[in-house]
Amino acid sequence: MRMAEIAELNSGTPQFRIKESLDIDAPVYFFFGQPEMETDLTGEENQSRNRKQIQTSDKVDTLKSGDLVFSLISGKATIVSSSHNGYLCTQNYVIIAPTPTIDKKYLVYMLNENADIKHQLETGQQGSVTLKFTIRQLSDLIFPFPPPIEKQRVIGKLYFNQLKLVTLKKRVTELETKLLLEKLKEANIS
Repeated sequence: MRMAEIAELNSGTPQFRIKESLDIDAPVYFFFGQPEMETDLTGEENQSRNRKQIQTSDKVDTLKSGDLVFSLISGKATIVSSSHNGYLCTQNYVIIAPTPTIDKKYLVYMLNENADIKHQLETGQQGSVTLKFTIRQLSDLIFPFPPPIEKQRVIGKLYFNQLKLVTLKKRVTELETKLLLEKLKEANIS
């Protein structure tokens, strides 16, 4: 099955077409970027407060909580969290709306982890000067026939839970190391 048969693909707003506005009543949008993408994929909150934003009266594409987004830069997919609801979606991202027979989290798992899908994406990059994927390439991906929707939901949920578990374990290890170093520092001063 081709991606075009199982999902609708919509590219974000081209950044170069967005005109910044000086009108104080114009809405302000934060850009959805790679840090937000990683946060939504792993569940780890990004501590950066240097979020890029723009004030514009132009019609722009924004993300909604629950949207499935694919990065044409990294070749990764995720589900948009509520903390990134209303963020501006640029041409570097594609919003994927799968048919009801495909679970969003399962599709994220397939795009991020399936060896055959990764190979198809990498093959399209050969000889390319810029390492950016295209909507056409994404649309032409061939997927194996999916399992029943109930099984897809289980696989998708387990995938996201595992990513969050790995992130939490990493955070615990970092905090334990920090604590140990502080104790060693105190012991060395005494």
